[in-house]
Amino acid sequence: MRALRLIKKNYKEIGLMCDVALDPYTDHGHDGILKNNYVENDETIKILIKQSILQAKMGCDVIAPSDMMDGRIGAIREALDKNGYNHVQLLSYAVKYASNFYGPFRDAVGSKKLLKNDKKNYQMDFSNSKEALREVALDISEGADFVMVKPGMPYLDIIKLIKDNFKIPVFAYQVSGEYSLIKNGINNKILNEDAIYESLMSFKRAGANAIVTYFADHIANKLH
Repeated sequence: MRALRLIKKNYKEIGLMCDVALDPYTDHGHDGILKNNYVENDETIKILIKQSILQAKMGCDVIAPSDMMDGRIGAIREALDKNGYNHVQLLSYAVKYASNFYGPFRDAVGSKKLLKNDKKNYQMDFSNSKEALREVALDISEGADFVMVKPGMPYLDIIKLIKDNFKIPVFAYQVSGEYSLIKNGINNKILNEDAIYESLMSFKRAGANAIVTYFADHIANKLH
């Protein structure tokens, strides 16, 4: 929160996008309140609302709930509007899969060792494509301004499916496992660096309007 205030004070031209979820603050690695080994959806949303309001107060321009609780987009939108933050936009992690590609990130932050059970009771089944359409439709109806597909490359078909069915900007998230596979391939001389650009182009070709990637600095330096 201090960082948000500092950035807004000194760099007013920079837009700020903030993740909303509880997993950085829990001792069990889940994205919500855990009771009897099950994440409590509605109790979690109450805290996510408080987190969102505080971030908006500190200057966040786009609130990005990544927790995958049902109904949280509508609840956060209503709370933001009631508190005078109707200009703050919502990027919903509408299509976030219970994926094996998050491994390097979880290792880095230490949550892999903490995580009790898995996140399959609230993240999405990677074998089900139709659920993505339902989740996006619900989040749009609740007030989402953009939606996220996470991970990215294993779900290019999902990105295209959403673009073909909805008029809403779609973000693709190239997660840590995707990054690590490509980076290790380059380091071990299995791939050359052009594989980075090729992987990102696949997102654009599928219809993504924006890409979140650990290769951002690499691509920016190459383009400049």
